[in-house]
Amino acid sequence: MVDKVLVSVDRSEQAMNAFEWALEEFSDAHLTVLHVVEPLNLEYIEEAEIESGIELTEEERYEKLLTETENLLSRFVGVAEDEGVEASYDYVEGEPSRSIVEYADDKDVDHIVMGSHGRSGLSRILLGSVAENVTRRSPVPVTVVR
Repeated sequence: MVDKVLVSVDRSEQAMNAFEWALEEFSDAHLTVLHVVEPLNLEYIEEAEIESGIELTEEERYEKLLTETENLLSRFVGVAEDEGVEASYDYVEGEPSRSIVEYADDKDVDHIVMGSHGRSGLSRILLGSVAENVTRRSPVPVTVVR
């Protein structure tokens, strides 16, 4: 029986698809929605700076990244709770595939669900390799959703 499901998310459509799939397939399990924070990947924060004309320090960018991450994860948990599914969220900092596998192992997760790709451009290619690396290294079953 699957009791603990880890759903790895970012801001992509594929992550939303994976989350929705997990809600349907594991409605009796506890879902942990996880986001891996990559401090060097501040593209969307920098885009907001350009649009607003306000330049932030590196520390301010990082704090904004964490705030945006918590807001994103809170929305996922809210959707799960609205569907009657027990859920919580967490985030870790690091390299995505390694961080996801380590988190699953440390928290005794029974199953991992993630999107096949995320973001765009180079990040899209890299996240595709993240899904592949997680699938190969995971100590538990992994479902990759398109």
